[in-house]
Amino acid sequence: MNEQTPQLEPTLPPQPGRANASALIHDGAGAYLLHLRDEIPGIWEPGSWSLLGGGREPGDPSLEETVRRELREEAGLDIPGLVPFTVEEARTSDGTVVPIQIFAGQWTGDPASLPLTEGVMLHWFRPDVMPRLRMAPSTLDLVRRHAATNPTAHRTPRPCPRPARVATAGGSAVLNGVGVHLYLENADGKVLLGLRHPDSAYAGSTWHFLAGRCEQESALACLVREAWEEAGLMIEPGDVELNHVIHLLDAPGGQPMMQMIFRARQWSGTPEVREPDKCTGWGWWHPDELPAPMVAYTRAAIHGIRAGRLYTERGWS
Repeated sequence: MNEQTPQLEPTLPPQPGRANASALIHDGAGAYLLHLRDEIPGIWEPGSWSLLGGGREPGDPSLEETVRRELREEAGLDIPGLVPFTVEEARTSDGTVVPIQIFAGQWTGDPASLPLTEGVMLHWFRPDVMPRLRMAPSTLDLVRRHAATNPTAHRTPRPCPRPARVATAGGSAVLNGVGVHLYLENADGKVLLGLRHPDSAYAGSTWHFLAGRCEQESALACLVREAWEEAGLMIEPGDVELNHVIHLLDAPGGQPMMQMIFRARQWSGTPEVREPDKCTGWGWWHPDELPAPMVAYTRAAIHGIRAGRLYTERGWS
């Protein structure tokens, strides 16, 4: 949407004479295409994720032509199967209420290949990830309503994890979580680190390993999956070895974590930002010149690896 795009407020009555159109683009498998707006003071929702679209111009014969023109101008997109989904009502900065026609359409291309002319980037997101993004609540609600009409697109956001307990003969025991981390060194002896998104639930605006929590999968399978999903790196399990383990307690009463750091002897691909809601950039850093701020246990793991240690504890004393 352009900088005059209003925030959705569906309870307000529309005024005649002005109208906007936006595109709710999905891939048919549960992901939606969002547009990261410029961080420019004075525009609506600067630095937020939104839909592509904009205001109707005098030469647009219909709102469908408006949204098609905006898609072409902003991203070089042509989606033949656009269909009306709903009409929202919004208020502009001057208090005028404007109807917004929302069109839905399916597309399965690579957003990085599009010639974006406005904003920062386009990216696919599933609805369960969107609560972690900076975006208008009305946009999130709109996506969820559309996702509810498509079972493959709807995912209920998972609650924040809490320490799980299991019954034992002596009462109960706290289950530890398992995290995997990728340790890569290039030919210059520099280590790959990622700068986490400012709005990340964990360690925002802080440098960290490429990492993830194990789901219903082995640690190696999780590592290979995360490397591809987060950075576009292809790693063979046979090229990986366990380099270090940190038994971590971040806070009293929190879930203890067994953080496993795996080193890949070889890989293919160049690190790229594929999940911008988690990481805003990758960089190679010499172990003697690590960036700040940096996740404390990441720094401890690098020091432990250089010293030849296999195990570190943090947060238990």
